[in-house]
Amino acid sequence: MLITFSDLTSIPVLWLQIAITAIWVLLILVIAWVVNRFADEPEIVRKIVHIGTGNVILLAWWLDIPASVGITASILASAITLLSYRLPILPGINSVGRQSFGTFFYSVSFGILVASFWYLQQPQYAALGILIMTWGDGLAALIGQRFGTHKYKVFGTQKSWEGSLTMMLVSYFISILILVGTQGNSWQTWVVSLAVAFIATVLEAFSFLGIDNLTVPLGSAALAFFLSQLVYF
Repeated sequence: MLITFSDLTSIPVLWLQIAITAIWVLLILVIAWVVNRFADEPEIVRKIVHIGTGNVILLAWWLDIPASVGITASILASAITLLSYRLPILPGINSVGRQSFGTFFYSVSFGILVASFWYLQQPQYAALGILIMTWGDGLAALIGQRFGTHKYKVFGTQKSWEGSLTMMLVSYFISILILVGTQGNSWQTWVVSLAVAFIATVLEAFSFLGIDNLTVPLGSAALAFFLSQLVYF
């Protein structure tokens, strides 16, 4: 039996929004499972999930999904990740060779940003914070592990200048894309983006117990919001 366009339009908008985001998350998990099945690269699998699921914030923004849905999803994801530290629910995601609550902080940050900036009707800042964590932190870890030859330590956590440079550049690129797209192309936007990228890189360096998955998105979004209010209003 074929599903016609009229059938789709009869579906409540909220359920259609949820279905689209659920399909995206499921697709990412399937890709991660395939990679985990045929390649012994646990960190790659973790970053596929990290980067892939983070892009849900774009769907939430573009589809104008209610804040209550995002907050509920964040609470459920946080509960599952906490449980997974006791039970092998997400072994491929949490097994990173070190003690870390990064996956839990990742889920919490999503809920906090949606609750804050959906309420202010400024979802672009939530997207900015999540995407800086998603792409900046994710790519910085991969580049740092593969090509990071110049090391430094912050409170016992080893980082690399190559990874930090990647974080800086990716964060700047994401900030520029979102702020120029929503606020226009001006010198203020480029300066705000540079400040956000710098602070995000500093926060990412302090990553003990995975706390950067909370401080990077919240700090980046809050700084972008307050600086934008300062220079534009």
